Order: sequence, then C-alpha cells, then structure tokens
Amino acid sequence: MFMDFVKIFAPTILAFFVGLAITPFATHFFYKHKMWKKYCRDEACKGEEFKKIHNSFEEMKTPRVGGSIIWLSVILVTFIFYFISVLFPSIFTEKINFLSRNQTLIPFFTLIFGALLGLCDDLIQIYGRGKIAHDDNSWRKWKALLIAVLAFFIGLWFYSKLGMVSISIPFGGEIYLGFLMIPFFILVALATFSGGVIDGIDGLSGGVFASMFSAYAVIAYSNNQIDLAAFSGVLAGTILAFLWFNIPPARFYMGETGMMALTIVLATLAFLTDTVLILPIIALPLVLTSASVIIQLLSKKLRNGKKVFLLAPIHHHFEALGWPSYKVTMRFWVLSIIFAIIGMILAVVS
Repeated sequence: MFMDFVKIFAPTILAFFVGLAITPFATHFFYKHKMWKKYCRDEACKGEEFKKIHNSFEEMKTPRVGGSIIWLSVILVTFIFYFISVLFPSIFTEKINFLSRNQTLIPFFTLIFGALLGLCDDLIQIYGRGKIAHDDNSWRKWKALLIAVLAFFIGLWFYSKLGMVSISIPFGGEIYLGFLMIPFFILVALATFSGGVIDGIDGLSGGVFASMFSAYAVIAYSNNQIDLAAFSGVLAGTILAFLWFNIPPARFYMGETGMMALTIVLATLAFLTDTVLILPIIALPLVLTSASVIIQLLSKKLRNGKKVFLLAPIHHHFEALGWPSYKVTMRFWVLSIIFAIIGMILAVVS
C-alpha cells in the first residue's frame, strides 16, 4: 500500500513542479509569437451585456494555448518515470512506472490526440483568416465532427479490445449496450466537450478540472487501478500548475488544445473506471455550463428571441447580475469540490 501511495503522489507532485518550471519558457514563446486570437466572436464584440463585464479587445491580447502546458507536463512526467524504469530496472522503478497497456495507454494517447486537434484549432484561430478564424458555427460543427471521429476509435477500442459491452448502475445492476457502446461513448465525449465553454473567466476552468481529475484519482485507487490513479493525479498536478498562472490576471487561457484534451480524457476515465452514470455529478459545473447554453439557444429560437439568462454560459449570467468574476470563480470551485466528493462517495460505496 505504501508503494501505491508513492506511485500516485510522487508523479503528481513532480507534475506540479514540472508545470511551474516550463511555464515561464512557454509564456515567453506565447507572447513572442503573439499566440492570441486576432478576432473576437460577434456576440463578444457587439453584445452590449457582454461589453459591460468583459473587455473583449483587451482579452484578445492574452495567449490562447495555455493548455499546452498541461499536456506537455503530463507527457514529460510520464516519460520520466517510464525511462527511469527502463534505464535503471529494479522492483522499485518498475513499480513507480504508471504507463501501462491495460490502464493508462488509452487515456495517454487520447490526451495527445485531443491536444493536437485542439492545437490545430487554436492555430487556425490565431493565424487564420476568414470565417474559420472567427470560430463561426460551421467551424464549430467541424470541431464536433473531429471529436466524434476520435471518440469513435476510442469507443471501438473499448468494445473490440477491452470487451466493454455494459455500464454499471450505481448501487446495483448494469445496462447492456453491446456494440452500442461505441455511439454511446461518442455521445458522452461530445456532451463532455460541450462543457468546454467554461473557460471564460480567469482561473475558472483550472480549478474545476483539478477537482474532477482529483476525484478520478481517488475513484481509480478505490478500484485498484493504481496506474490510472497516478495518471489522474498527474493531470490534477499539472492543472494546478496551470492554475498558478491562470488566476487573475491570467497570463494565458487554456484554449482548445487544453479543452479538447481534458474533456475527452475525462470521458475516457469515466468509462475505464465504470462510472459513466456518475460523471454528470462529478462534472456538474460542465453540465450546468453546457445546459445553460442549450437552454438559451432554445429559448431564443422557440420564444421569439426571449432569453432565460442575461448571458450564456451561466458564469457570464452571474457576472451580468453584478457578481465580481472572482466570486463567480470561487463559488464554481466550491461547487466543483462538493460534487466531486459526492461523486467519489457514490463511486466507492456503490
């Protein structure tokens, strides 16, 4: 048991400090190459309500690819422990290596592919021209399609290689899906990705994701998936390093390279730990964020332009009500921690 704790906490702590160490170099690179959006969305530039709470043109001078610090740190830490076990083989070094085929290989490569897809999107919006650079609706549909394609291959792996054909119901029973496991994973991945719009206030997304991945570290440990627990811990550690520099005033934003990577990995962890039906509780801030956007769009369409929220996503609604951004952020953090704990309890006792 002692070695299990070492295996989880040593990479997690190292990940935090690796993230802190590479951030100054990454930040210098971001600003040197002006890696921020050159355009803002129409609703951000023209919406009077949004202008009252955010200076969109000022915020455009903040780099959008800060999420790369997270996945770069995860890759570095993962390979550090892997190569230590290869170059200095022993019972101890083999024990602390958490890159394993049956537990962490899938989420590790999912993180990389999701990050690269997101990075391409960020670079298009930074250096591109025309509608794509404005992140118009047609391009957002293409992004959803790319996520769906990636999710298809992950779901296919779950079904054909790992034999996943059902999902557990908390406190007993299961739902048999068979080959429907593939489209179900696509649906969960897209739903999780839709919550990525939470990256709208300095520090908000970092605190929320740190809570969620910490929860999955505990859940994986309770399932005796020690490698997966270590991987989740590493993600939480690197996100905290990102958060160190993302609190107001943010030095950078997470961007799509962070959001695509983290959201699809979150969905993958939910399936690997068999907690898919608990994921909406652990990820409640993402659910609320995504739901507020959907509700707002449907309300405008079905009620002749009438809105439910002053602004959507919901964190901007609270800002429009007069809450300072730091208050919105802190309360979302508290909410995230509480529901992460509830999710952990449900996963462990059910």
